[in-house]
Amino acid sequence: MNHRIYVVGWLVASAENAGLAQALIEETCEKYGITRDTLTLHSDRGSPMRAKTTAELFVDLGVAASFSRPRVSNDNPFSEAQFKTLKYRPEFPERFDSIAHARTHLRRFSAWYNEEHRHSSIGFMTPASVHFGRASAIDAQRRRVLQAAYAAHPERFKGRVPTPPPLPEIVGINLPTPQPKETTNDLTTTPASFTNSENQVSQSH
Repeated sequence: MNHRIYVVGWLVASAENAGLAQALIEETCEKYGITRDTLTLHSDRGSPMRAKTTAELFVDLGVAASFSRPRVSNDNPFSEAQFKTLKYRPEFPERFDSIAHARTHLRRFSAWYNEEHRHSSIGFMTPASVHFGRASAIDAQRRRVLQAAYAAHPERFKGRVPTPPPLPEIVGINLPTPQPKETTNDLTTTPASFTNSENQVSQSH
């Protein structure tokens, strides 16, 4: 799950089913204090996301459901871009030794992706900077640094005051969305979903 590229929740399990989807959605909404009738959750049309139990959870949480069109793979561009980054990282293994190995890898990747990776599409900000509303302050600091550099050596810039990349505008398929509350240790600790996943995997679709 992500919002404006920021990964807000993730889960690795040995099987796909509605129980796991329900646990992940419910836990993520609780973690970020998502209030009723403020969130639209977009997903593919897989059976876990369209299951009766998931639909009932959406009603309970006041979450509106949005689904990709049938046989249209690019209806979820943010997730697709994030998966490409995951798979093309140099440390992505040829195969995972175990499910524990996969979880460890994704935990490290998600922390790096959110807090360190700078995206050209969001003004070379990190997803966390944009998600938690820190982008404007960073942009202001960048402008001060560039203006000072220009004042000291205008000849290096051919008479043009340099400016940082433009701040990202709010774009997406899940608007409007609430201002998220900042959390700590989002992706470095094991979510409760993982702890309970072995029992949940056995649930029917």
